[in-house]
Amino acid sequence: MKMTKVVKPHEVERDWHLIDAEGKTFGRILTEAATYLRGKHKPSFTPNVDCGDYVVIINAKKAKFSGNKLDDKEYFRHSGYFGSTKSNKLSDMLENHTEKLYRLAVRGMLPKTKLGRQMLKKLKVYEGAEHPHTAQLNKGK
Repeated sequence: MKMTKVVKPHEVERDWHLIDAEGKTFGRILTEAATYLRGKHKPSFTPNVDCGDYVVIINAKKAKFSGNKLDDKEYFRHSGYFGSTKSNKLSDMLENHTEKLYRLAVRGMLPKTKLGRQMLKKLKVYEGAEHPHTAQLNKGK
């Protein structure tokens, strides 16, 4: 009888994945990134171990949005005090805080635990085509 291999944290091999967001739909980019960060694309996936890879997203401002999301969708935050609810439109977030927008969206697709926060640290988002991780990308392939 064949037993399932359970991966230990020190046995995990991490690769680097480059996602070019230019011309792709925002949600499709995020699901691909979340899959790589979680490690579900690997045959050795273990739910209680961070076995995901590093993800670099370039051209983040050039993603496509369907419908009227750029004008209608809002992101809310609240400090806990009365009357302190603030909101930002998706178009403003994309223009001014692109990395924060991508992190918020991917964070919702990862586990809401210490493990999820650890996975999210492996996400790198850049507005343009240049990024400082070229050496790691070439080594991982």
